[in-house]
Amino acid sequence: MAHESRIRRSLSRWANSSEMHERELRRAFSESGLVPIADAPDRELVRLRGTVRTVTLRPRGGVPALEAELGDGSGSLTLIFLGRRRIAGIAPGSDLQVEGRIGVHQGERIMYNPRYELIPPP
Repeated sequence: MAHESRIRRSLSRWANSSEMHERELRRAFSESGLVPIADAPDRELVRLRGTVRTVTLRPRGGVPALEAELGDGSGSLTLIFLGRRRIAGIAPGSDLQVEGRIGVHQGERIMYNPRYELIPPP
């Protein structure tokens, strides 16, 4: 029983820290003057800023494709870099500013081959 209680407390602390991190991201990226990911329109040229959550190598049609999930606290989208296996500086936790058009594929918001800029940590 004590073990279950410790696990619950740990999960609760983790959930609270994740929520706090999401709030901090929303505040930081909203102050940048850019559109939040959740409010960004599809099929229009947009400039967004966020933090990379995950990076995955997933071939698409026999071509290597690096996928990075970008989040800003309001939402997330998947950046897909076709023909790339790795991009220096794009890793979980790195901050990016991207520019491109958002599309929807199988209910998932994606942006193919965006222009990107690495944002140095504060």
